[in-house]
Amino acid sequence: MSEFLTKMDCTPVEESDKLWILNKPLIFQSDILGKITAPAGFYTDFASVPRIPIFFLLYGGRAHYEGIIHDLLYRRDTADYVEFKEGIDKRVSFSQANRVFFEAMKARHKSFAVTYGMTAGVYLGGWFSFHKRNVMDRWEP
Repeated sequence: MSEFLTKMDCTPVEESDKLWILNKPLIFQSDILGKITAPAGFYTDFASVPRIPIFFLLYGGRAHYEGIIHDLLYRRDTADYVEFKEGIDKRVSFSQANRVFFEAMKARHKSFAVTYGMTAGVYLGGWFSFHKRNVMDRWEP
């Protein structure tokens, strides 16, 4: 059964109104991939929701834990932070990252509308950021 094994502990980045930094690792046990650990020092914007009023009203601020894990899985070197289940390829695909995002929202009992709406959003808009950066890249203001 998928579940978060630790609590989220992060601090806002002073130079930004959108970025946060993890103070302690956030660990998610995924039935799809295995144990996923977002390390302390990881920068996240949680779940990126366009600032279009209706979208932000419906989905903004609804998936912080899930967004951190999704941000991690979208990085190039994600494999270093996943203890993959037996038989799983050691590279996370776009589809796997999005399915784990969906799985994490289900594990935290998000509503149907939030779970399916946000998952549709990452499938539609996620290609722009998939595998563009490394996990511990420093954010530059």
